[in-house]
This record gives sequence, C-alpha cells and structure tokens, in this order.
Amino acid sequence: MKRERVNFDFSGCSVLVTGGTSGIGLQIASAYADSGAVVHITGRRPSGHDYDADLSRFVYHVYDAFDREAASRLASEIDSLDILINNAGAAFPRGVNEWEEEGFRDAIEVNLMSYFSVATALRDKLAHSQLEGGGSVIGIGSLTSFFGFEMVPGYGAAKGALVQLTKTLAVSWAKHGIRCNLIAAGNIETPMNADMTDEQFDKLYARLPIQRQGTPADIAGAALYLTSPLASYVTGQTLAVDGGYTIAMYM
Repeated sequence: MKRERVNFDFSGCSVLVTGGTSGIGLQIASAYADSGAVVHITGRRPSGHDYDADLSRFVYHVYDAFDREAASRLASEIDSLDILINNAGAAFPRGVNEWEEEGFRDAIEVNLMSYFSVATALRDKLAHSQLEGGGSVIGIGSLTSFFGFEMVPGYGAAKGALVQLTKTLAVSWAKHGIRCNLIAAGNIETPMNADMTDEQFDKLYARLPIQRQGTPADIAGAALYLTSPLASYVTGQTLAVDGGYTIAMYM
C-alpha cells in the first residue's frame, strides 16, 4: 500500500540556517523553502554568489564563527525569526590538529561557542514567534555526541556538550515559548564524509541495522518534524538520525 507523503506548511515563517551553503545545511534550507518559509542562510564568503550551489532563493548573511561580534550583527540583520537551525560546524575548523591546544580551542569555538552565541543573540526574536507550538531552536549533533572518536577530541567534546546545552536552553527558554532540540546525525553523505575508504564503510555497515548511508534529506525531515506543531510537546530532546547505529551492537 502506497502511503501519502507528509507535507509540512511553513508559509510565512522566518527560518535561519547557519552553515546553509552546502551539505546538510543546504538541504535543510531547501526543505523549508519548499514548505513556504522565508529562509536566511549564513556562510563565510562575501556573497552568496561565491558558491557553486544556487543560493538565490535564500537571504544570504556573512557569518564567521571566529568573529566575536558576528552573532550580534547577524541578529541585527534579521527582523523576525520563528526557527533557528544551528547547523554551522566543522572538525579541524582551521586545519589544526585537535590534539593541539589551538586546534582543540578552534573546534570548541566553532561547534559550541558559536551555537551558544547565535542562539542567545536571537532568543528575543524567537520569543516573539507566532508559530503554532512556539519558536524553535534545532542544533545538529553527531555520533561523537555519544561516542569517543580519537581524531577529533575538540569536535567530539563540543558535540557532546550540545546534548546538555540543549536541555539547559529548553528548560530556561520554555517560559519564552521556545522549544530546543538536537538532531544527532549519523554518517551522512556529505562532502565532510567524501573521503571515507571502503574499509571504513565496511565497518560502518557491519553495525547499521538500516544498510545504507544517510542523506541530508534524512536530517531535513527530522528538522521539519521537530519544528512543526506535531512536535509542540517535544523539547530538550536529542533525536539520533543514524540508521540505528546507536542502538545496535556489531551484527
């Protein structure tokens, strides 16, 4: 029996997706635009025309996580906001080994401090959202939110901290009508994972109940649900979108 696809309607909503120029961020931004929202995205280049992807359907803002004033400038450029997708992040953000103090600090700055700075700068605008179920903040976590990964101690520490920060923001901001949730992305088909070897894929699939690599669309679907009225009683939660990786022993 063929089931009808669920269609979300975000007509008239204002959405911000940080790091929305490629990969998961671009897919999420596109999903909201397809659902009728006005979508703002951020990137580090001077213009949205400086990317290979066609970003013409979005409102582009320059944002650099290493710039301490960037979050307040970003907030001043957006008149109203219903949904914040705090997606921007990277391992080895300036190419420095994360086992060196500089590299560790860089990873914390980009993946944790930036999340906090953007969310707090935009809290008051989210609090004025008229979206059914209230304004929403969605963070993008990772399997390193749950597991140790030797190569990226800083990235992993930041992604693990987002689980707790999501709970704290959810408790603190509920009185402002804002819900906060985290999506822990599994191994997703993005440029960040493009260099995986066959051996690494074999190890991944040995543990995956759902025998495929995830796609950015899988993460976008979770974001649409968590920010919709269907999830109006859901806050402070971490949703693993990982093909079952976190629930399975090696099969």
